[in-house]
Amino acid sequence: MQRREFIAGLGSAAAWPVVAWAQQHEPPVVGFLLAGNPPPEGNGDRVAALLQGMSEAGFVEGRNVTVEYRWTYGDAARGSELAADLVNRRVAVIAASTAAQALRAKAATATIPIVFVAYADAVQVGLVTSLSRPGGNVTGINSMQAELGAKRLELLHQLRPQAHRFGVLVSPLVPAFESDVAFAQAAAKAMGLSLEVLTATTNPEIDAAFARAVERRVEAMAIARSQLFNDRRIQLTTLAIRHAMPTIFYERVFPELGGLMSYASRTTDQYRQAGNYVGRILKGEKPADLPVVQPTKFELVLNMQTARLLGIEVPPALLAVADEVIE
Repeated sequence: MQRREFIAGLGSAAAWPVVAWAQQHEPPVVGFLLAGNPPPEGNGDRVAALLQGMSEAGFVEGRNVTVEYRWTYGDAARGSELAADLVNRRVAVIAASTAAQALRAKAATATIPIVFVAYADAVQVGLVTSLSRPGGNVTGINSMQAELGAKRLELLHQLRPQAHRFGVLVSPLVPAFESDVAFAQAAAKAMGLSLEVLTATTNPEIDAAFARAVERRVEAMAIARSQLFNDRRIQLTTLAIRHAMPTIFYERVFPELGGLMSYASRTTDQYRQAGNYVGRILKGEKPADLPVVQPTKFELVLNMQTARLLGIEVPPALLAVADEVIE
């Protein structure tokens, strides 16, 4: 089935011709502050999408722009040190892969432009003052994860209409993770469901959360987005199958790896848009004038092999609205 496209306002205005950079002695330097591990261990798709977005704006790594990569290797607290390093390097723009890292970059500089891909509400966590007019030196992409969490519970309930006890797994490491919980609780209440809130900040705690879900007789689970969960994709999909737990995820890569289903906008589209914003800023546009982009199209991905393994018959109505069915 053909997926819905992620719509982002790329824009075409260029306040500073690309050729202007060629007149400088050295190309501009962009700092990528990225959570998790570098390729090939992970995040290769995100890096490629960032570079693609920059290329579409006229900046190609190694040709007319230099990229400095900084990775947290799973230690989010390192972001402050890495952000300070990029500031000392006097990069032209910093691209940050999470709200937490963007906040650390913002604390390190009030002048260097910062472009984020945030899963938390950018206004609520203090990245920007407004989505339409960010102000300051920060703008980026906001993926509306808390709101989507409510929709995921709804889809999970459509899959398991006879179930009444659901779970949501969140990580307190995510800024404003309480929003994920609040939206999920409101959705569960509206549908007359019981909701078990489970938390994890380490790999062992992920195992413990699934064990607790089984102990509390949770019948289906939704996973909220976090960098920790990004880094533990195999662990999460394996646990869901091992415990026969119908689970909905926040990114299509999970059903591609054997998870049951996902509902989200495409992460690579968000990073491509972030790269495009980096390029526009390099041309002279100001982050204060670039509105924070939010996705307007989302895709539902179902893994039918996993559904059969779990003994789940997917309702025809849910199959009809799926953007992709993995056989």
